[in-house]
Amino acid sequence: MRGEHAGYACGAALGFLGDLIAADPRRGHPVAAFGRAASAVERRLWRDHRGYGAAHAVLCAGGAAAGAALLERTVRATVPPPLRGGARIALTAATVWAVLGGTSLGREARAVGGALTAGDLDVARERLPHLCGRDPQALDGSQMARAVVESVAENTSDAVVGALVWGALGGVPGLVAFRAVNTLDAMVGHKSPRHRRFGWASARLDDLAGWPGSRLTAALTVLAGPDRRGALRAWRADGGAHPSPNAGPVEASFAGALGVRLGGTLAYGGRVEHRPVLNDGAPPVAVPDIERAVRLSRRVSVLALATTVAARLAAGALRRSPVTAARPAAGAVSRRAVRALARTAHDSRSPGV
Repeated sequence: MRGEHAGYACGAALGFLGDLIAADPRRGHPVAAFGRAASAVERRLWRDHRGYGAAHAVLCAGGAAAGAALLERTVRATVPPPLRGGARIALTAATVWAVLGGTSLGREARAVGGALTAGDLDVARERLPHLCGRDPQALDGSQMARAVVESVAENTSDAVVGALVWGALGGVPGLVAFRAVNTLDAMVGHKSPRHRRFGWASARLDDLAGWPGSRLTAALTVLAGPDRRGALRAWRADGGAHPSPNAGPVEASFAGALGVRLGGTLAYGGRVEHRPVLNDGAPPVAVPDIERAVRLSRRVSVLALATTVAARLAAGALRRSPVTAARPAAGAVSRRAVRALARTAHDSRSPGV
């Protein structure tokens, strides 16, 4: 068990490093393959009904998690013992690399920021959909900068921290299940006429899966941000005002840490939404704030890796602690003592009594 936890820690670190070096491939990404499969299932199952949407979510996310668990079990059962530890580390590293998106997130954010700095709004509008689903034609330069910072904040949780949390909890199946749920939410979890009912289950499942990662992201933002007090104050004051239970704490803490104002009116999926203002009273987002947000996202991601790996190792050490190890022995002694007393009582009885 100790080797298993240490192996996960090594694999997670290698996978994180792989994302830093290689980022996401332009073609052939496993998450894209999952998206195509989920779309095919949707075409077969779609009805304007929550029950069919729930079946879609369970089939896609559950199937991905079951496949990952089967692959992990196959490695454990078929790879010779001398190579098994290395094979499991390699599997964890490949999975972590596949599910993380922190480097691609920063790359796309900087691409929009570079276009805005150069004054090329057309290029910025062309690149913005790589980050979020907002209508870029309805946004000016300042609004696009705000959209980028909000997307960096939210996706730090969704594309990095949340995955690491579930990896620490569930290993390779946990990593795959979280990415599958998050991908389904992006595909069908919005309130378009087609997906208002069908995507309800995917959206609620994503809210549940994203809860621990979003809170850890907000807490680490307070620790890593340039304005710790501002981050904590904005999180407490405005985190619950956002319509998303998970995006709210993250975006509010980023707003406070960077000293900017987020939220407000936006155009999304053909609809106009009026969201609460986060960190009201601060200045609006400026283009240089995009780079500051990317750097903060990177610091939070590194801290998340260290925190989740340390938690996994601590859990393994706790299971092997002398107190924990002594509990079965103590229980066995107690059972033997009870049986001995029972035999003594039985032998002490005589027919004449």
